[in-house]
Amino acid sequence: MAELATRSTNVKCLESAGVLELLRPLLSDACSTVRQCAVVAAARLAEHDEAVARQLLSGGMVTSTLENLNKYNVYYKRSALYLLRAVAKHNEELASAIVRLGALEHIVSCLEDFDTQVKENAAWALGYIGKHSEHLAGLVVDAGTLPLLVLAFQEPEMSLKQIAAGALVDLAQHKPEAVVDAGAIPHLVRGLENQDPKLKRSTLCALGAVASARAELAEATVAGGALPPALLHTGHDSAPVRRAAACLLRDIVKHSVDLAQLVVNTGGCGPLVELMFENTGGARIPACMALGYIAGQSDQLAMAVIESKAVVVSVEILQKSDADDAELCAAAWTLGHISKHSPKHSLAVAVANAFPILLQLYTSPKSSAEVKARASCALKQALQCCLHRPALEPLLHSAPACILKYVLAQYAKVRTLDFP
Repeated sequence: MAELATRSTNVKCLESAGVLELLRPLLSDACSTVRQCAVVAAARLAEHDEAVARQLLSGGMVTSTLENLNKYNVYYKRSALYLLRAVAKHNEELASAIVRLGALEHIVSCLEDFDTQVKENAAWALGYIGKHSEHLAGLVVDAGTLPLLVLAFQEPEMSLKQIAAGALVDLAQHKPEAVVDAGAIPHLVRGLENQDPKLKRSTLCALGAVASARAELAEATVAGGALPPALLHTGHDSAPVRRAAACLLRDIVKHSVDLAQLVVNTGGCGPLVELMFENTGGARIPACMALGYIAGQSDQLAMAVIESKAVVVSVEILQKSDADDAELCAAAWTLGHISKHSPKHSLAVAVANAFPILLQLYTSPKSSAEVKARASCALKQALQCCLHRPALEPLLHSAPACILKYVLAQYAKVRTLDFP
């Protein structure tokens, strides 16, 4: 049954054959191998199908497994934790049901087990419970898990490091302050020295989840030494690592002028522009948004973004036939933030021929509502500062009324400057 349950296509057949009722008495069988295999079979079925997970809960099979968690050998403990994770992964309701059974206390105790795989499964289960909501993450944190997860992250076994980092990501999404208070930042930063790409990605994601929450936590992340390795990892061989590094930089610079200035002073614009050239891997959007956040903070920072050639690359993204809506929106949004400060900033966008391209995106029937909204906003931001007549004149003949009024207003300013 455990072997058949590895394939999701077999779940309905096994369920209709009444396999859950057959497994129920085997969960407490006298033979340890039978017990373990029965729990694994139930866990695999629950992992594939939410309905099965509900039946295991309502039928008391999860309860009996939890009661036996510390009674049998280490193999049973691994399997029992796998079952808890398989049920909790589906949604907040099932995870809450697991918590109400008193599972947290048992799972946390397993983080202190000598067996590495027991600790792995315990960390995995805690992450799956805490990821669903702030309330559940709070319960997981209150159970004293974070210090133990930080210790697990420092263990030499690579798989345990990866899973502990993943659990820290899940909890940091909802309780970033608690992750900082647990002293996780320096250990996460040191973890980036490891050469494993999966661990690097998870570690960068955990730092990003903390930095994203608010300015004080972003400052704590930077103070912990996260900025230099984040910039370094924008050039990593692995695309997921590069994307996670770009996301971390985006989550740092969005909060304040000081943080954005720090990234620029550290040489952050160049690596971010390089990521915007990528066609795959997903790093283009967070890199583009990071530059937009930097440019939006002040006119001096916007000029630094212009000098890094970000305008040209953003316009190229808008012209790509294979660019998706998210990329188009990010590029248009960034151009708007660059150009909104002064005529000098708007001129850099105008001479890159961005106006007709943004207008085409806005008027095209193929553009989605969000792309049209972003293109319109970027155009308006740029036009309100533009005094470059060669860029304004073509729009007099092609712009719709909602854009034309901005063109005419700027054109009037230009004429006034010509004939005071």
